[in-house]
Amino acid sequence: MSSGSENIKFHHALNVNDDLCTGCTHCMTVCPTQAIRITGGKARIREERCVDCGLCYKSCPVSAIFVEQDDFNDIFKFSVRVALIPSVLFGQFESRIPVAAIYQAIKNIGFTHVLEVENLCGTISEGYDRFTVKNPSVRPAISPYCPAIVRLIQVKFPSLTGNIIRVKPPTDSAAAYLRKKFAEQGGDPGAVGLFYVTPCASKIASVKSPVGETASLINGVINMDFLFNRITKALREMNSDQEWKDRDPHPSPENILWSLTRGESAGRKGRTLAVDGIRNVSEFLEQLEESEQSDLDFLELRACDESCAGGILICRNRFLAVERLNERAEAAAGESRESGTESTGIKEPYNHNDYRLGPIEPRSMVKLDDNITEAIRKMDKVEQLLRVLPGIDCGACGAPTCRALAEDIVQGHGTVSHCIFVQEWEIRSGRLSLEEADRINSSVWGEMRNRRSQKG
Repeated sequence: MSSGSENIKFHHALNVNDDLCTGCTHCMTVCPTQAIRITGGKARIREERCVDCGLCYKSCPVSAIFVEQDDFNDIFKFSVRVALIPSVLFGQFESRIPVAAIYQAIKNIGFTHVLEVENLCGTISEGYDRFTVKNPSVRPAISPYCPAIVRLIQVKFPSLTGNIIRVKPPTDSAAAYLRKKFAEQGGDPGAVGLFYVTPCASKIASVKSPVGETASLINGVINMDFLFNRITKALREMNSDQEWKDRDPHPSPENILWSLTRGESAGRKGRTLAVDGIRNVSEFLEQLEESEQSDLDFLELRACDESCAGGILICRNRFLAVERLNERAEAAAGESRESGTESTGIKEPYNHNDYRLGPIEPRSMVKLDDNITEAIRKMDKVEQLLRVLPGIDCGACGAPTCRALAEDIVQGHGTVSHCIFVQEWEIRSGRLSLEEADRINSSVWGEMRNRRSQKG
């Protein structure tokens, strides 16, 4: 299940509640891949462009955009119930709460096992090293850690897909490790349920339709904000005076910080760079495509500010979460020094068959046609339309930019009359009736809203 062609269609965890959506265009304006249009007065997400970064979710003033999650009760379909958790979960709790207590609270709410996915980062690093040795011409090598960035590269920077390191990120590596260990114990594979606790929408999408794999080894995804509330309740019900002892494996101090900005690149050799925030990443990749900076060895790219600490399903302020994780890493390093032993997490040798990713295919969001001749003709048409459109990117047509409208037009999703400036000229020249202009505007903004605009 770790190789082969990826799913034909992207699964998306972000959805729009039409009953709440007002068509305000906030989401359309912030989307880094121009995946949102306004149609009938409601936001519509273009699946081929969306990378589930979550900027639309954060920008919506009426909470009309929501993130799906699996039913928590699905865990009870399995006799062995494993919570795969990122270390950033512990950054949501006060420092006074022992990590071991949080582990126990997770078990008290229904899980039989808990594993921090960063325990496998040593194995992943070994995989990175092997990839670099086998592919010396791939520079810079790009981390596969953030699924929103992997999809961003697929749809917006398809020429860079070959730079993505084909090694499973921590979530999938932890799942592969556990499946292998449970199989070695001779148990029923169908009795084991693996559930990832996610800080973001893109990791939900990556489980439902993984890139570089035919199917995920994970059974379900639970949103971190939901589980945080369950854990908090369980902690209140536990004996606060109990002395807690760690029995579960913990990541090494440096790997506790893997999910934060520079946490991954800090362990790589050569010239490395860490960029967070999907707009920053997109801007950097544009420059990378143009300049071909071959002197860079490794890129750590994350969609969220402060990386996973800034995920849209995080409960705590991202800067406080980063502080908490740094405190935990420092405490773990201190304990290692005192005991004279090194905390390394799970020591699992890298096995290419268990932890590799299959090919990561480019999926350009601006693919105008499967036929190259027709695609060139359509691209020429786009350039012709851009000479007609005003180029001010006002969004009044329901598309984020004039170029986006031009691309929509050549793909049959609109007409040049959707532009209000072109409309005005067409009406004055007699090429377009007022009734037809009214119909077009209503198709974008909705009939009632268009009427209110006209009255104003």
